[in-house]
Amino acid sequence: MSQIIYVTGGARSGKSRFAEEKVQTFGDNIVYIATAVPFDDGMKDRIKKHKESRPSSWNTVEAYEAFDLKLKEEVFKNCDGIIFDCVTVMVTNLMMAPNVDFETVDMQFVNELERGIQEEVDKLLKAVRTYDLNLVIVSNEVGMGLVPFYKMGNFFRDIAGRVNQRIASEADEVYFAVSGIPIKIK
Repeated sequence: MSQIIYVTGGARSGKSRFAEEKVQTFGDNIVYIATAVPFDDGMKDRIKKHKESRPSSWNTVEAYEAFDLKLKEEVFKNCDGIIFDCVTVMVTNLMMAPNVDFETVDMQFVNELERGIQEEVDKLLKAVRTYDLNLVIVSNEVGMGLVPFYKMGNFFRDIAGRVNQRIASEADEVYFAVSGIPIKIK
């Protein structure tokens, strides 16, 4: 029976490191779903450091959408576990895809965008359950910081917050990482 473990926390809280440790409890054949897009030197360096920190035997799949199709691929067929890092980067990628000015969009557009993002999350969760896969999914907690003063930041916080709630409700276990210490909350 599949298991979904959700790990959340602030930036540099140790959540990815903990998630990597947690996914290894499922076995050795691990698939790492990386959602980051290397758009600048800083992101390229972060991706490089993440790759260097995990076992070289792990398979890496770069994706942030179409998980209903992606999880049918051969690499997932006999894997022991999947680590998905991270949800908030996926949300950012999907928000940026339409290439719009968030200062001028109407709420109908924002609501449709959120529905599409929630559908991608649902595709991932459904595929994991359908194909009986084990998943450790990582996301940033977005509800503990300052309220953004610009519209896109507010839309992002609201969408990511609701996505995080959806994942946490479906997860079998939920952990919150603080200063490198994971705390089980579900």
